Amino acid sequence: MKRNRWIYAAFTIMIIGLGLGARAFSSVLPDALNAYLGDSLWAAMIFTGCGFLFQKMKSMLTGIISLAFCFSIEISQLYHAEWIDQIRDTSLGGLVLGYGFLWSDIAAYTLGVSSCAAIELLALGIKKRRC
Repeated sequence: MKRNRWIYAAFTIMIIGLGLGARAFSSVLPDALNAYLGDSLWAAMIFTGCGFLFQKMKSMLTGIISLAFCFSIEISQLYHAEWIDQIRDTSLGGLVLGYGFLWSDIAAYTLGVSSCAAIELLALGIKKRRC
């Protein structure tokens, strides 16, 4: 398998747009969706970013690396030193590093990465059937 970098770059940018849009329109979205959508989209963006970087890696391994990255960022939120909290207080720092550890974020990351991996595997299966 070799991923098309242009497609994965486009998906990554699209997911970033969806995530920023979800934040901008959070007041009109249902609370249940607001609680998990941003984190799921963030994890999906990590998966497509890994897909962009690692063109020939299997979907399962790409998913495992993506989840490990997401979980690492979430676990890092248990650490609160002044320097890292100052980074988290910036818009970009808060988006990337988050603010506080939540188990629900772990579930949302798992949902985001597994959804992307499933879509990729489904697309690969369809592509193989056509050939």
